[in-house]
Amino acid sequence: MAKTRVVITDYIEPNLEWEQKQFEQMGVDFAYYQLKFGTPEQILEATTGADVVIANMADMNARVIEGLDRCRLIIRHGIGYDNIDVETATRRGIVVAIEPDYCVLEVAEQAVMLIFACQRKLLRQRALLRQWVDTNDYAAEMVRPIHRLHGKTVGILGFGRTGHAVYQMLQGMDLKFLICDPYISEARKKDFGIRTASLEEVLKESDVVTIHTPLIKETHHLIDGPQFKLMKKTAILVNTARGPIVNQDALDRALREGEIAHAGIDVYQTEPPPPDLPLLNNENAICTPHSSWYSEEAGWIIRQDIVEDVKLFLQDQGPKNQVNPEIQLRSDTG
Repeated sequence: MAKTRVVITDYIEPNLEWEQKQFEQMGVDFAYYQLKFGTPEQILEATTGADVVIANMADMNARVIEGLDRCRLIIRHGIGYDNIDVETATRRGIVVAIEPDYCVLEVAEQAVMLIFACQRKLLRQRALLRQWVDTNDYAAEMVRPIHRLHGKTVGILGFGRTGHAVYQMLQGMDLKFLICDPYISEARKKDFGIRTASLEEVLKESDVVTIHTPLIKETHHLIDGPQFKLMKKTAILVNTARGPIVNQDALDRALREGEIAHAGIDVYQTEPPPPDLPLLNNENAICTPHSSWYSEEAGWIIRQDIVEDVKLFLQDQGPKNQVNPEIQLRSDTG
């Protein structure tokens, strides 16, 4: 019987020596590539004969998935799966899995960091310090006004793992919370003592809005020009979820025209963002390099979780977190 073949299309780890050793011990035929920006032809050539395909940012579009000759499982190296055509995979009977547990705390910490950095105008404080040092002029007007976060209203869009983690991290500050999540159960609302609200109410009433929804058709440009007009002029928007949830051009205009006060952004419409993206030079935006996922601990958790899913596959069991549960894992003789 032929060995199970596992192929990684692209990766962010310094090396895959640990994976190589793990798969060797399992008797798996393992190969890996760096095809983050690979063409469909390149990805298909690399994944020929693969039973399991592990993709980080490679575009697993319909053309690629239609061409997979024996794949039964696609594992997305991460939480989101907008680079995988799940509909095509489902139609072809291919299981799609994600790894949603590895960086929940890291993303929540990044969101909270950006909330505080925006609220306290961190970059302007840094500029004030530089001017004070250089000229002995303490020009406090450079940072005015700054308001305390204590007692304000925080709107959380999406109350899954990360949204809930942000909620927990912000306890103890006498904050009010508005939650927008159409999928949250009544039992979960009762457990956490929260109430949900419409998107419009969250945007109108919140001093801070932090985004933790997946990128699906319904959330593409969820926050656009009309939504910014609903927000307070003193409001902060934070996005550590997916770039296309926010219309970046509309956000840049809203910041420059004073429709909202500040934004903390870790994710972009295209990545890396173009060097001439206006948002990167907007003094009211604090931009970070899609680093919210990262910690040493998280990096090892996801590697272990992916290997565990491959182990389950070898035992003809489905993955821990399946995106298309209507598909049952096919046996290699099925």
